[in-house]
Amino acid sequence: MTWKPDYCTSAELKAYVRIADDDTEDDAQVALAVTAASRAVDRATGRQFGTTTTAVDRFYTAEFRPGRHQRGHPSGFVFTVDPIPGVIGPHGHWAVDVDDVQDDTGLTVSYDTNGDETYSLTVTDYRLLDINAQADGKPWTGLRFARDADVRDVEFGVKVHAIFGWTSVPDTIKQATLLQASRLLSRRDSPYGVAGSPEAGTEIRLLPKLDPDVALTVRPYYRWWGAR
Repeated sequence: MTWKPDYCTSAELKAYVRIADDDTEDDAQVALAVTAASRAVDRATGRQFGTTTTAVDRFYTAEFRPGRHQRGHPSGFVFTVDPIPGVIGPHGHWAVDVDDVQDDTGLTVSYDTNGDETYSLTVTDYRLLDINAQADGKPWTGLRFARDADVRDVEFGVKVHAIFGWTSVPDTIKQATLLQASRLLSRRDSPYGVAGSPEAGTEIRLLPKLDPDVALTVRPYYRWWGAR
């Protein structure tokens, strides 16, 4: 599997829309629909579901994320204190959002200490997030370091060497791709965005957006980038 692959095959789409295997007249359009639908799923989820064939280097900028903490009061009441924006206090940690990683074989992290793109410092004190991702069959999407870790907020100062991506395409993503691709094929026969027959009462308008059922199906796979 490659990075940003097609999430179903042309043969699977032909079977889905009931085109006979030996009917090759529309094979080119079928292939285009598969690729276009796959990329639509990528946009809808904010991620892709392929993988790099080997471990590669990718570069990220570490950010300090202040943490909320609790303080006690002489009365015995404990209250939560929000961090002060822009102030690095005694709580919090350094973190990096990374591209999806589901196979951590050979994963290494290094840091550019001098800003000269040499990445000479190997970093081992980190935690892959989300902590339960592997148990849930999902990829890790970030690294969390200690507050005193040697990964300051130098632009692109963190190098991650890893096999990025998903080890296999989830069945849900394949199903969503088939549905969206079949919609694209139907759209070919309705150039004005209307399918069906008004006389038969089956007229529907094919709106220029992701199929609502596809959007609902892929929602659990949406990638949120930001504080963790």
